[in-house]
Amino acid sequence: MSSAFRVLMLALLVLSGASPAASAASFASPASSADDWSLAPSGGGRPSFYAEGAPGAVLQDTVSVINPSEGPVTVRLRGTGVAVAFAEESVRVPARTRADVPFTVSVPTGAAPGDLAGAVVARDGDGRSRTVALRLRAVGPKLSALTVEHVAVGADGISYELVNRGTTALVPTLAVRADGVFGRRVLDRAPRTLPVELAPGRRIELTEPWPDRPALDSVDVRLTVTAAGGARDEAGASVWCVPWGAVAGGGLGAVAVGAALAVVRRRRRRTAGDGDVSESPRTEVELTGAVT
Repeated sequence: MSSAFRVLMLALLVLSGASPAASAASFASPASSADDWSLAPSGGGRPSFYAEGAPGAVLQDTVSVINPSEGPVTVRLRGTGVAVAFAEESVRVPARTRADVPFTVSVPTGAAPGDLAGAVVARDGDGRSRTVALRLRAVGPKLSALTVEHVAVGADGISYELVNRGTTALVPTLAVRADGVFGRRVLDRAPRTLPVELAPGRRIELTEPWPDRPALDSVDVRLTVTAAGGARDEAGASVWCVPWGAVAGGGLGAVAVGAALAVVRRRRRRTAGDGDVSESPRTEVELTGAVT
């Protein structure tokens, strides 16, 4: 056998051994990973979930876990932002399979009309997660209602409570006035917006400073609160401003001061009763100036 023939045979053997391997590599399918799974609203064509209903309503939808990979994947489902309950919280999805999981979302009882933001979240065993936004709209009539309650005058000022009785969030405005027993205006503060926002049903206690209150007077305090949408309410309290420390040494003087203030107050109330002004009930308290 000549040298040229041997070289030719060796070359054919090398080529014949390399050719099948290259062919196999060319036709092998790429390996898939469990990271290929995805989460989407069932039915297709929706980028996110949307539901609406009255407060207290329970609404239904379905989420799909899609697994196009070569192996199974197990995910856990949960909701954020709003109350979501799944038919199955842990779902195993075989290879090249889709799992549809029904769920319910509840509109919070007492929710104000408007949008609430949430999400449906799925997480696999390796910590990878997928999220689909969920927009929930609470529907119903918008009612603006506000009350001012428990007005009282103390050493720190005028304390009171505001309550949102409606279905919309409110930013209240407060006006304050106080009239002395001798007919003069001792406090008159124009309406101003308070730095608070009241959610529906919320109650908050506030204090209006009054450092320069009268030393000797009988005062009627009146608070007026308003808010957008026509919300309005008034409430008040009556207070005796008497420096008892100054008159404690003379019992007759204290009695005379109290009697004089009481007489003037009764006359003023009778005068107000003759007119057309109707006043809401007020609380009468005693405020001491320098107590001994």
